[in-house]
Amino acid sequence: MVDLIVLGGGPAGYLAAERAGAAGLSTVLIEKDKLGGVCLNEGCIPSKTLLNSAKIFEHAMHGQAYGVTAENVRLDQPAVIKRKNKVVKKLVAGIAATLKSGKTVIKNGTGTILGRENGVIRVGVGDEVMEGKKLLIATGSEAIVPPIPGVREGLADGSVLTNREILDLETIPESLVVVGGGVIGLEMAGYFQTVGSKVTVIEMLDHIAGNADREISAALQAAFAKQGITFHLGCQVTGIGGGQVTFKDKDATRQVAADKVLLSVGRRPVTRGIGLENIGVFVERGRIVTDRQGLTNVPDVYAAGDVNGTWMLAHAAYREAEVVVNTILGKKDTMRYQAMPSVIYTNPEMAFVGETEETCRDKQLPFRKVVLPMNFSGRYMAENEGGTGLIKLLIDTERERILGCHLLGSYASEIILAVGFLIETEMKLPEIRELIFPHPTVGEIIREAVFHT
Repeated sequence: MVDLIVLGGGPAGYLAAERAGAAGLSTVLIEKDKLGGVCLNEGCIPSKTLLNSAKIFEHAMHGQAYGVTAENVRLDQPAVIKRKNKVVKKLVAGIAATLKSGKTVIKNGTGTILGRENGVIRVGVGDEVMEGKKLLIATGSEAIVPPIPGVREGLADGSVLTNREILDLETIPESLVVVGGGVIGLEMAGYFQTVGSKVTVIEMLDHIAGNADREISAALQAAFAKQGITFHLGCQVTGIGGGQVTFKDKDATRQVAADKVLLSVGRRPVTRGIGLENIGVFVERGRIVTDRQGLTNVPDVYAAGDVNGTWMLAHAAYREAEVVVNTILGKKDTMRYQAMPSVIYTNPEMAFVGETEETCRDKQLPFRKVVLPMNFSGRYMAENEGGTGLIKLLIDTERERILGCHLLGSYASEIILAVGFLIETEMKLPEIRELIFPHPTVGEIIREAVFHT
C-alpha cells in the first residue's frame, strides 16, 4: 500500500506526485495518455510555441516601421508544427525524469476508483489494483462539443477541429471560423489571421474574453478588428457543413464561409467514468466540490486542477496541488484565489488579476479607476510603433490599495505577476510609490498608473 495515489498526470497531478515523492511519500501516478495533460500536450505550451512563430513572422513582415526590411518572408507551417512537437516532447521527458528521481511510480493506463474500506482506497489500472492511504483526483477537463447540427460529421471528416486537432494543422486554411470568443478561440484566431487565414469569430455573449474587464476586452477586440478579424457577437451557431457556418443574430440567420471550424466554447471537468460514485464523492454541476485544502466530502480524498472547476488554469492547478500535498504532510496551508492572474497570449497580450470594474460594482466595493495608455512607458513606445496598449487599475478608495489590474500590450503576461503580488500582500498605495522599478521597462507602467491615482 502506498501513501498517495494520484489520478491524472496533468499540471495538478504531476506536480503533486513530484512534491509528494520529494517529501518521502510513496506515490503512484496514474495517467491514461501523456504526462503533462492538456496544458503541456494540447494547450498552454504548444499554443505558445505557435504564437511565438506568428510573432516572429509578423515582425519580419512589418519590420519597415523599425528600419528593417525583409524580402520573401514566409511561414513554413509544417516546420512550425515540427518545432512545437519537439518542444512538447522535451518537456514531457523532463517531467518523467523528475518524477522517477523521487519515490513516485508512474502507471500508464485508465484509472478507475473501485472503493474505500477501512481507510484504504483502491484504484484499478488495467489488471492491477492499487491501494493507497490518500487519493488525489486530478483528471483535468475536456473540450465541450456542443450539439450543433453538422459538428459530429465535421469532427469525423476533419473540417471541424477542437483545441487538440488545430495545434497539429499543417496547412493554413483560407478561411477559419472560430466558435467561441474565449481564451483558446482568441489565441488561435490571432495566430491564423497573422499567418494568412481569413478569420471570423462567433460568440454567444455580447463581448469577448469571458469574465475579463469589459473595457480591456473591447480594446482587444478593436485591435483584432484592425488586424482583419471579423466578430459576430450575441450570435448562436445553428449549423456547420458544406464549407460554411450558419448562425443567428437578433435580426436574421446568416452564413459565413469556413474551410475549417474551431470549436472553442469552453471546457468541462472530467468526472464521469472514473468511479467517483463508488466512494461517494460529491459532484455539483459537473465539478468535484472541495474545501480550501482541496479535500472532498470523503475523508483522505482530494481534488485539484480543472476537475474542481474553480479556476481552469495550469498555475491554479500547480498551487492547488501544493496545498493538497502540504495538507497531507500536516503542514498548514490554504488556497487563496483573490490574486489569481489570467493571461490571453494574443498579440497584443492581455493579462488581468483581481477584481474587474463589473465585479466591483456587483460586490458594491468602493473604488476608483485609472486608465493610462502604455505609451506612458518609454520602452513600450520604443518597441511598439503605433501601439494602442493600456493599463487599468482599480483602487479601493477606503483602504487605498489595488483591487484589480488589467493590461493590454507587450509583456503583459510577465508584468501582471508584480501586480498580483501587490494585491496578495495588500500593499498600500504610499508603499507602492516607494518601490523602485527598473528603467526603461514596460513594467514601469504600473508605477505611472499608481502615481495617477
